[in-house]
Amino acid sequence: MGAKILAIANQKGGVGKTTTSLTLGSALSRRGKKILLLDLDPHACATLHAKIYPEELRTSLYDIFLARDGAWPEIWPKIIRPAVLQGMAIAPGSIRLSEVDFRERSAKGSVLARSLCGLTDDYDFVVLDCPPHVGILLVNALVAADLLIIPIQTDFLALHGLKLLFDTLHTLNKVLPAPVRYRAVPTMYDKRAKACTRVLELMRRKMGHALFTTIIG
Repeated sequence: MGAKILAIANQKGGVGKTTTSLTLGSALSRRGKKILLLDLDPHACATLHAKIYPEELRTSLYDIFLARDGAWPEIWPKIIRPAVLQGMAIAPGSIRLSEVDFRERSAKGSVLARSLCGLTDDYDFVVLDCPPHVGILLVNALVAADLLIIPIQTDFLALHGLKLLFDTLHTLNKVLPAPVRYRAVPTMYDKRAKACTRVLELMRRKMGHALFTTIIG
């Protein structure tokens, strides 16, 4: 069967993507599941959370995107750090991810999906902590994902980031064999604030069953 791949993404920063990735992965790990977390964010916050520091890194996810097709099976073992992060394995990110250049490459949007073939047999879930901007890294994550999970901060500015993400999904779904499945989770909710309550109600009306019942305070 292979692992289920969960992409955690929103094109607005500061909505809780890395926190959601870490806590979801940790919760699944505590339930006995084998988890691999991929830190696709050039800021590498999940990597730092695992006490892996940039100056220590000889290999990172940057090397996966740099490698020629077919070289991935020998590169993954050099990158993945087993069980260093709350029981999860992690593939560290790097600021060099912001330098990824696919101009000379074919099928550039599916590099990550193709590199994961075979590797996913070793895990139950692969969690992708995505970068907070449109770009080839985010496209690779969405193409690889079985499910997109969208953390949405309950304020009006966060809804703009959601619109940008849906624009990207709409474009991708025109060319993908099946549309990207997604669910959203409200984050940073303060029930005392009227603005938060209004945004949450708006999200419920607009997204319906695509919105998780879980609300993160």
